[in-house]
Amino acid sequence: MKKILVTGANGQLGRCIKDATKQFPQMEFTFADRDQLNIDEATSVKKYFEENSFDYCINTAAYTNVEKAESDADAAFKTNAEGVKNLAEACNSSHIVLLHVSTDYVFDGEKNTPYVETDTTNPISVYGASKLTGEQYIEENCEAYFIFRTSWLYSQYGHNFLNSMLGAVKKNIALSITTEQLGTPTNANDLAEAVLAIVASGSKAYGLYHFSNTGSGTWYDFAEAIFTYSRQLKNVKLGKTAHYRTFAKRPAYSILSTEKFKKTFGISPIDWKTSLAQLLQNHTNHK
Repeated sequence: MKKILVTGANGQLGRCIKDATKQFPQMEFTFADRDQLNIDEATSVKKYFEENSFDYCINTAAYTNVEKAESDADAAFKTNAEGVKNLAEACNSSHIVLLHVSTDYVFDGEKNTPYVETDTTNPISVYGASKLTGEQYIEENCEAYFIFRTSWLYSQYGHNFLNSMLGAVKKNIALSITTEQLGTPTNANDLAEAVLAIVASGSKAYGLYHFSNTGSGTWYDFAEAIFTYSRQLKNVKLGKTAHYRTFAKRPAYSILSTEKFKKTFGISPIDWKTSLAQLLQNHTNHK
């Protein structure tokens, strides 16, 4: 039986992986939150891996506050770079396959066709830079790894755009949503299932991959779809804005090509609107 460690167990992706485990009864899972395994602390990571035996480590632990990272770069790099390095070294020493989730924010958004894995990276935010450094540490310190870049991740769990929009409706807040960024909203449940399917397959096609749902839209399109599929479009004051001031710069274009992922693993992500509609249908009570 394959033994899988999932770090960052209380984050949205960690929780989605936990939900998906029922589809993979042939695997044994250990979920570790920050209290049980703080990846920032090298000695703690080393000790944890010496005391436990795993075949795979799925790292979902991350510093994800894009805005706050601009004024708290040390904390972002501590987790997204140094913490990832700690895991990479521990996995390599213990012959554990590392699966790590990265981001479309490693790119500058200057392109106008979907980003492929070999495109030049050029992050324009502290968050993007910290995640890119984490990728580089994995490549330098770990032989058996998968890195999955994804985009605009959301789910029924935690702090994300979907839950922010649904919360705004309840508070009757007027919304002005930006149209200046184009990307692909990605359901964390789809990513969770894809990652576990790769573990179950025993694939050794290690390397860097892009995974997102398919199609594209602006943040305004995403908001409109949320309210349409939750049947609340009539109840919300929704407006567009070309410019929405944020502390952190964000890529204007961040659509990822999933062709390499599809060809390698035989898994085809579904359209983002279809996935969103399914999630809203299945989870009427969001937490």
